[in-house]
Amino acid sequence: MFTVCKVVEYKPILIAYDLQFFAEDANGAEKTEQPTAKKLEDARKEGQVAKSQEVATAFSLLALFVILRFTYGFMGEVFSNTFQYIYNSIPNVARTYDGNLPIAYISSLVIHGMLTLLILCAPFFIVGFTVSLICDIVQVGFKPTTKPLQPKLSKLNPISGMKKIISTRKIFELAKSILKLAIMSVVIISFFSKRKESLFLLYDISLKQAIGLMGNLIIDLGLRIAAAYMIIAFSDLIYQRRKFNKDMMMTKQEVKDEFKNSEGNPEIKGAQKRRMMQASQRRMMQNLPKADVVITNPTHYAVAIKYDAEEADAPIVVAKGADYLAQKIKEIARENNVEIVENKPLARMLYANVEVGELVPPELYKAVAEVLAYVYHLKGKV
Repeated sequence: MFTVCKVVEYKPILIAYDLQFFAEDANGAEKTEQPTAKKLEDARKEGQVAKSQEVATAFSLLALFVILRFTYGFMGEVFSNTFQYIYNSIPNVARTYDGNLPIAYISSLVIHGMLTLLILCAPFFIVGFTVSLICDIVQVGFKPTTKPLQPKLSKLNPISGMKKIISTRKIFELAKSILKLAIMSVVIISFFSKRKESLFLLYDISLKQAIGLMGNLIIDLGLRIAAAYMIIAFSDLIYQRRKFNKDMMMTKQEVKDEFKNSEGNPEIKGAQKRRMMQASQRRMMQNLPKADVVITNPTHYAVAIKYDAEEADAPIVVAKGADYLAQKIKEIARENNVEIVENKPLARMLYANVEVGELVPPELYKAVAEVLAYVYHLKGKV
């Protein structure tokens, strides 16, 4: 029984697409290999490392408000004393004014005020620098480089500059800034919404009490902002490390090229090794006519032995080979009237344990001596 099917004309649907979406990288190869130590080291020399600046900012904020917590009372007292000193000096300036400003006296007051301010701010600068340095060292280790500071003509290219402005990284940084602003706003609004009563007390307390109250509020708020910023910082650190690892990924061809550049081209090294083996074989064949005997397997191995009591205390292996080379050794031995003796166990032992130019080991003395004695007997030497 046959089933009749209706034939429907197929009309392909045309979809517009960008071929760039199918491109894997500039070389047409997918980056699937983890970055090598050399690539990471080269990137580090160029100043490319997996670190988040937000970590240093977060810890610096935390250190700033912790220091303020323990020193704001002392700082307020110093500011108050300095203000009183300068304010009380105003009458002295007025008394010494005779039509010309007392520049020297005013300069001393300004210098006194600036020195006081510098002394108060110095601990914050020192701690901020130290905390930032420690955060960078913990993230990427200590290995300073000046390459990122070196001028490059490519940085002056307006096209490259526009690409950086509208790059994915800039968009991410903008989104991160908006997120930080939103989180800080939530923290600030939440903090002051619970302390509205404290703010209304400012109308009923003295200036010194008001300064103390505002100091406590600012420090408490700063510590909460620093804690919230910590979450942002560690999230950014995780992202930066993943992004850096993704950017450093390599194609298989890049790994091969790096290996060639660092270890040498395997083809060249193989050619050099072959030339060395050929040179060694030529020397071996040149010494072969001086051998006393060639011990064979008989088809797979051949080992040529020479014994001269004046040159060495034991027989020496002057040539050895397997398969084709073994046949070549036997051929040259026949051409130079070198005796060929079949001894399968001894041939295998000598081939596996004694290199060309080495003495026969003591445990094989007896077996080799029997072969040499047989050869000397054939040649009438004994």
